[in-house]
Amino acid sequence: MLNVCLVEPEIPPNTGNIARLCAATFTNLHIVGVTGFRLDEKAVKRAGLDYWDEVKLFRHRNMEALYEALPNSRFLYFTTKSQRNYTDWQFQDNDCLIFGRETRGLPEDLLKANWDRCLTIPMPNENVRSLNLANSVGIVLYEALRQCKFF
Repeated sequence: MLNVCLVEPEIPPNTGNIARLCAATFTNLHIVGVTGFRLDEKAVKRAGLDYWDEVKLFRHRNMEALYEALPNSRFLYFTTKSQRNYTDWQFQDNDCLIFGRETRGLPEDLLKANWDRCLTIPMPNENVRSLNLANSVGIVLYEALRQCKFF
């Protein structure tokens, strides 16, 4: 089983879509810190449709609480700042894929402390800053699932 972690997500439809993706793939969803919305808001529920009861959702106050909750996981951090392509990484069962806020990404100090495990999704067009969060999670999660032969 894999884990997806969202650090302080800000946009309800992204979180709802990611929750639906996690439900469809039996992937645990972890949310760290304060969200920019309430998880019971209509927009989040609409994006996740009626699948919220299928999502294994875990809330954590901070990153330390996440690390304590997943003592056997490798933590992988996704950022546009890395040069290491996510397809060059060898994913393993129980990995935790960590994504930051839609507007700011993951904190710089977190990235610097874990630079050897920072990965990126390549974007050939240098005029585009980043991809949508839900799309990014989908791209990486399905590659990790493929490598781990979960299908």
